[in-house]
Amino acid sequence: MNPKSLIIDDNPFIIDSLSDQIRQHHPEIEIIGNARSGREGLEKVRTLKPGLVFLDVEMPDMTGFDLLGQLREITFQTIFITSFSHYAIKAIRFNALDYLLKPIEEEELRQAIRRFYANLGKTANQEHIQQALDNLKTETPQEQKLFLQTQEGELRLPLKNIVSIEGERNYSYIHLANNTKKLSSKTLGHFEEILSDKGFFRCHRSFLVNGHYVQGLQGPGHFLLHNGNLAPISRRKKSEATAWFREYLADNEH
Repeated sequence: MNPKSLIIDDNPFIIDSLSDQIRQHHPEIEIIGNARSGREGLEKVRTLKPGLVFLDVEMPDMTGFDLLGQLREITFQTIFITSFSHYAIKAIRFNALDYLLKPIEEEELRQAIRRFYANLGKTANQEHIQQALDNLKTETPQEQKLFLQTQEGELRLPLKNIVSIEGERNYSYIHLANNTKKLSSKTLGHFEEILSDKGFFRCHRSFLVNGHYVQGLQGPGHFLLHNGNLAPISRRKKSEATAWFREYLADNEH
């Protein structure tokens, strides 16, 4: 049975362009409809029951996340569509969701479709979306959970369990509160991008620390962590690191 897809975007040009690309390069995917607002999209998701939804993140009447949050159950895979909005990209990357940047490039679409087929019959896409919705409802960043692909498989880690992240070339070691560590194929720059507004700080080219576990400054060039370990502070980051730590303490006083 051919996959049935629905396109939801408030920009008719994006709908037409994406529809043309799918018909030309992925004719096996049936386009069963489109919607130009979140409310119309919500109605069509419920009535048409697609297997794949291309969903705009930011629409005037509701966001794509708002739309998904109104569904009792998410039974389809979602590929988000977004402009280069810093907030939207960070939310999508933090929750390990699939997305396409506008204007949609043919190669990017091809890769997204390939991932869609790879996930057929699996619940990973829906689980990531549900976790994203849960994270958006969570007011305390430390209570949010991060999807992490490791050698052991995919893990879902609460941020409050991460003490620091240490970069090593194109890999990163995630140091946990229970004194274990996990190896990720993501770079330290990736983690800095998605965690910098959640209480984490890049204090050194190879270190990202969680403010929740920073006990204080140790000497001229280190943070003292709760487990007694030291995280280096680069010379050029010293004043910024001191200011960040003071601000973090002020924001998290109880």
